[in-house]
Amino acid sequence: MRPSPLRVGLAATAASAVTLALAAPAFAAPSPDALIAEVYGGGGNSGATLKQDFVELANRGASAVAVDGWSVQYLPASASAASTWQVTPLTGSIAPGGRFLVAESKGAGGTVDLPAPDATGTIAMGGTGGTVALVTGTTALTCKTAADCAADTRVRDLVGYGTSTVVREGTPTANPGNATSVARTALADTDDNAADFAVGAPTPVNAKGEGPGGTDPDPDPGPGDKRIRDVQGTTRISPLLGRRVTGVPGVVTATRAVGDRGFWVQDTAPDDDPRTSEGVFVYTGDLTPTVEPGDDVLVSGTVAEYRPAGDAASNSNQTLTEITNATVTVRSRGNALPAPEVLRPPAGYLPTAGGGSIEALPLDPATYGQDYFESREGMYVQVDDARVTGPTNRFGETWITTLPDQNPTARGGTIYLGYDQPNSGRIKVKPGAATPVTSNVGDVWRGATVGNVEYTNFGGYTLATKTVGEHVPGGIQPERTDAQRGYELTVATYNVENLAATNDQVKFDRLAAAVVRNLASPDVVVLEEIQDDNGAVDDGTVTADRTFARFTDAIAAAGGPRYQWRQIDPANKQDGGEPGGNIRVAFLFNPARVSFVDRAGGDATTPVSVVKQRGRAALSVSPGRIAPADPAWDSSRKPLAGEFTFRGRTVFVVANHFNSKGGDQAMHGRYQEPVRGSEVQRAQQAALLKGFVDQVKAVDKGANIVLAGDINDYQFSPVVKTLTAGGQVVALMDTLPAAERYSYVFEGNSQTLDHILISSNITRYRYDVVHVNAEFADQASDHDPQVVKLRPSTGNKNVDKVVFLLEDVLEYLPKP
Repeated sequence: MRPSPLRVGLAATAASAVTLALAAPAFAAPSPDALIAEVYGGGGNSGATLKQDFVELANRGASAVAVDGWSVQYLPASASAASTWQVTPLTGSIAPGGRFLVAESKGAGGTVDLPAPDATGTIAMGGTGGTVALVTGTTALTCKTAADCAADTRVRDLVGYGTSTVVREGTPTANPGNATSVARTALADTDDNAADFAVGAPTPVNAKGEGPGGTDPDPDPGPGDKRIRDVQGTTRISPLLGRRVTGVPGVVTATRAVGDRGFWVQDTAPDDDPRTSEGVFVYTGDLTPTVEPGDDVLVSGTVAEYRPAGDAASNSNQTLTEITNATVTVRSRGNALPAPEVLRPPAGYLPTAGGGSIEALPLDPATYGQDYFESREGMYVQVDDARVTGPTNRFGETWITTLPDQNPTARGGTIYLGYDQPNSGRIKVKPGAATPVTSNVGDVWRGATVGNVEYTNFGGYTLATKTVGEHVPGGIQPERTDAQRGYELTVATYNVENLAATNDQVKFDRLAAAVVRNLASPDVVVLEEIQDDNGAVDDGTVTADRTFARFTDAIAAAGGPRYQWRQIDPANKQDGGEPGGNIRVAFLFNPARVSFVDRAGGDATTPVSVVKQRGRAALSVSPGRIAPADPAWDSSRKPLAGEFTFRGRTVFVVANHFNSKGGDQAMHGRYQEPVRGSEVQRAQQAALLKGFVDQVKAVDKGANIVLAGDINDYQFSPVVKTLTAGGQVVALMDTLPAAERYSYVFEGNSQTLDHILISSNITRYRYDVVHVNAEFADQASDHDPQVVKLRPSTGNKNVDKVVFLLEDVLEYLPKP
């Protein structure tokens, strides 16, 4: 269901021109026709615009519903044993797809009258809570509990509004106020008031289709006094929010018959203000629009702002300006569409509001790319020769850039190199009338890709496509690293994205093939997101031996070594990730090339410590978890330290998977600069990991250390800077050319979350990010692996010179 405070459900009108009455469709049980559509109890109170409370009924059925002898009844939210239901009798009928307005008590405040009501009562309803019932009789109800009211067969529909209300269907709605009502979104009726109703500006409509202050529709309608630019305004929020507009003219440029159904309309006589969009989306709920591109129309309805994922203050998404509850008059058909504007946003991204909302700031489309897209919201636009920067996902969505020269990578992506460089040219593309061809990063859609700009969840500004350019593959192929030399220890990291024993064999085979062919069978593989043996089944299982066995068998079958594994089962549901999955980090290693030093005692709660043995650092337990009880690791994976030996030299490898970035405010959101709340925990985790490195180095300054895994943060982040502070370790991502610093693609930005860091005394190494997943629509994981081929130090620089020289000679001597 679309979470939104918007009003849908449409009223019919008559006109001398062709008039399309957009009516809500019939739904299945529990209520096939008449139901409560909106409840408002703040009328006349302080802060209210409307003078009067009301209950709006609707009929989503195909036939009229007679309400003679029915009633609307009200019970206070804080009903006591002495409370009684108050009754307003009804007469008449509700037309199919129509509305029926029941006016209740007036207050002393407010400035706007209701439209002429279809029934009138005197009930003083609560502004923040209460229960309203539609009853097939006029005798007052006696039920005082949800169960008793559900058992009363006279109750046709019931709404408990306000979170403290006890008598309700399912869970009560969120709290309305003096300036807001609760309205049924898309006339859905699931018998759960919280799911069916959303809070927003009150929009009373009577049986004639009139809104507040309305009169009978003009039998020969003409344009009203508002244009689309007046609806859109010069900020992100419409200056007409919640108000009803009449006769807004424009030409239909595109329609959408699935998902959030509706159509786009655009004014063909634009003004000269670059801040005001000339297009707007008309939302028709579950009804397929019956207008067509080229129709010259007049739109009447209520102006609303739809915020994807809901209107809670914690939701940082911006909004989409819409017209809802619409009645549309078609004046003529077959008109030419306005020429689509070629998108050319500026290099800037978003203004700042000191962390607050930017929604009231005047748009500056010449400076900020996101302001530019907002000033084109709803308009008919095109992108020429669009370069794909984010591969097509399972929803058919693809990211492209409107600025092809903006920070390109060698493989056709767009690199993200700093919080101040978010790449303003990116825009998400989703199927509209045309479905984009499944594409990889670096592909090009030659020619014009045409559609309408909107704002959607998971990415922000979006191009809903009408036509798509010719798909020209960019030709990228999965990369392969070269094989290690005999004297090189190879350590890789790979986030295998919730790998579980319950996965299909094809996933195991693809991941295994990448280990063998693309990573050249590393000596040590640090794994992230290994799930327990039954995956997301939440039954207390924490063991993962079946998962490891299937994976190592698949690697051997692909021609790789017979890897062994080391890991520690987490405590149930303590490490975050998919509930019941118990993801963990782990080591695979090739025993023919490297040895694992096993020291017993490591478990989910025992911390590893650094001890001195024969003058060198060693682990107290191996494998062992780093500070597992520290609050920094709450609901997050604990790092796993392991002690390895390679050619007589000790190497400490730490597998990591830091706290995710979930919950951070959106880069494209209303709060600027966005708060990266998850960074706080990662900073604490980084401090603990650095503390472990310092402990090892305090015992043995020449110790070889490799930190690998999904740090869940960028190479330029404070988190990575914490790890490298003091120079004990080097972040290998920083050693690559700037345009190659990525292992992950998110919202069209090539970026890095995965890292390998090595102790600075390791000076002989070769490092490679191996691009096999993130840039491709067909992925085995959403992360690319990476590998370092290094020569561990002996701990003595002079000895290193001799040893390395001998190894070089032996490597190139003829083999017997």
